[in-house]
Amino acid sequence: MLVLLLALAVLAVIAFMLWRRNRRLEREHFIRNYAWPKGLLDRLAKRRPELSLKDRVLVTRGLKQFFLAHLRSGRRFVSMPSQVADDLWHEFILYTRGYDAFCRQAFGRFLHHTPAVVLGEEQQNNAGLRRCWYWCCREENIDPKNPSRLPLLFALDAKLAIADGFIYAPDCKTLTSAQGGTVHCGADLGGGDGSDGGSGDSSDSSGDGGSGCGGGCGGGD
Repeated sequence: MLVLLLALAVLAVIAFMLWRRNRRLEREHFIRNYAWPKGLLDRLAKRRPELSLKDRVLVTRGLKQFFLAHLRSGRRFVSMPSQVADDLWHEFILYTRGYDAFCRQAFGRFLHHTPAVVLGEEQQNNAGLRRCWYWCCREENIDPKNPSRLPLLFALDAKLAIADGFIYAPDCKTLTSAQGGTVHCGADLGGGDGSDGGSGDSSDSSGDGGSGCGGGCGGGD
């Protein structure tokens, strides 16, 4: 009888782990294939008129990479490293019902907006940037500790020549002293392994930057 109970317990644990994994994969698929609300790219064009349609589509890919980083980190707090992707995120939030429905299906709860940041004195933002860097690098098969190039989200502002953008380089060893003051180093973000809650289903809100919600979350599984 005891052996049977142990076997059932093991099967229950395996079934739960498979369910969580399948749910994360379903959420990833939803994010990757999500169709943006009608008119969203036009809103971005008004905010950033210098961007072509091709540029704006590239920004949508960067924002999806951010959302995937949040999901794959275990829905923990990730900081936004791109000004132009942040602009698109802000415009997306203005579609109140659509954004809420997206969040519920992608994350199981509402994801609050937080402004784009760079490494600084704020510990939570720094942890969120490192977490975002790790998962964006993983998405593109880049070594986060020794990057040969930048993942899309961290390359966007420079690639699109965003005037107020945050400019990153993979490794600042190649920069001149004149460049160093305005360019941020991707390699400086590679200290963490992004493993805190990497299942994509953690609801833990403790620890450094542990909340996946910025200003707070709604409920959800």
